[in-house]
Amino acid sequence: MFTGIIETVGEIAQLTKEGENLHLEIKSSLAQELKIDQSVSHNGVCLTVVKISDNTYIVTAIKETLTKTNLKSLKKGSLVNLERAMKLGDRLDGHMVQGHVDGTAVCKNIEEANGSWVFTFEYKNSEFSTVEKGSITLNGVSLTVVNSKKGQFSVAIIPYTFENTNFKEIKTGDTINLEFDIIGKYVKNLMQPYL
Repeated sequence: MFTGIIETVGEIAQLTKEGENLHLEIKSSLAQELKIDQSVSHNGVCLTVVKISDNTYIVTAIKETLTKTNLKSLKKGSLVNLERAMKLGDRLDGHMVQGHVDGTAVCKNIEEANGSWVFTFEYKNSEFSTVEKGSITLNGVSLTVVNSKKGQFSVAIIPYTFENTNFKEIKTGDTINLEFDIIGKYVKNLMQPYL
């Protein structure tokens, strides 16, 4: 379980294919603090640390993960939002994030708003929906939905988030990982028989 509050940004040092798996070697200031078998969120995708050396560590993404996320589009040098799993008893500054990506969304528009940015995204997964002023996780970042429409929503990005995540690299047409709010998903499942 994560909070969506990004700790740092890592850089892809190496990508290695093995069968249908992709091993990601990530250069990060967190590397020496990690342990083998620890869960870390990578652009919102929960992956397990399998190897650590100096200032890098390795995680593996399987076919299922690559099919449903934007990890398949990473290249050497790509920046990845990183967050270690939350500790019980800590403050929950973002919202409850599982690290289980529901799908992807495409950036349709970026508008500078006098000191902040409004990013608009479109998604095709009709199983889920956004709620105005509800929580959403984009590339692992906990954000608040604005301008919620069917299959589309916007988020406002403050300068701190822009500078300290990979939002500074997102361009129109880019694909990001999307995790809908867990509480909203449970409520929808509970209400489904009555709709």
